[in-house]
Amino acid sequence: MAMEYSAASRQLQDVFDTRRLADRLAEVKVHDRFTPADREFIERLDMFFIATVDVSGQPTCSYKGGDPGFVKVVDETTLVFPNYDGNGMYLTMGNLAETRAVGLLFIDFEQQRRMRVDGVAMLSHDDPLLAHYAEAQFLVRVQAKRIYPNCPRYIHRYRLVERSGFVPRPGAHTPTPDWKRAPWACDVLPAYDPAREPSP
Repeated sequence: MAMEYSAASRQLQDVFDTRRLADRLAEVKVHDRFTPADREFIERLDMFFIATVDVSGQPTCSYKGGDPGFVKVVDETTLVFPNYDGNGMYLTMGNLAETRAVGLLFIDFEQQRRMRVDGVAMLSHDDPLLAHYAEAQFLVRVQAKRIYPNCPRYIHRYRLVERSGFVPRPGAHTPTPDWKRAPWACDVLPAYDPAREPSP
C-alpha cells in the first residue's frame, strides 16, 4: 500500500540514501488489514504505548497495560482496548476525542519484536464489548490505516517478573493506589471514587 512520506522524511531519506529502502519497506511490509499473525501478536501482549496529538499539534505518549488479551482485534481493520481509572487528567483520551489521530506501538520485550499501528480512534461509551472488561470506563476503537513491523535490533530483552495487581479483573478486588489517599489528592477525588471510602 502507499506510504505517505512527508517532504522532511523524503529529504532525510535522500541525505542518507534510504529512499529506495523506504519505498521497498512500504511496498512489502506496510498493510491496512490485520493478518492472523498480527492478531496473535497483539492479543498475547499485556501492554502497549500510545501516541496522540492535541489540536495545537502538541503530541503526548502514554503507556497502557492490562492482562494479555486486553487489546482485541475485532475485525480486519479494527482493534479495541479499555480505558481504566487513571489520574483523571484524560490527556490521551481528550486528544483522541478531539483529533482522533493515534499511533500505537506494541513491543514484545522477551521475543524482541515490535509492531506499529497508525489509525483513527473513537471513544465508545456504550460499546457492546464493554461488559467484557471489568471496571472499564469506556472502550477505544481504532480503525487501522497502517500496520507495520519495526526493526527489532535495538529492543532490549526483558522478562516479566510480575503483572500489576491494579489491573481490574473479574471477581477480584482492585486495590486503591496510595497516591489517592495523599493529602494533596484525597479532597479532590471524584465523588464515586472508592478511595473516598475509609481504609479497612
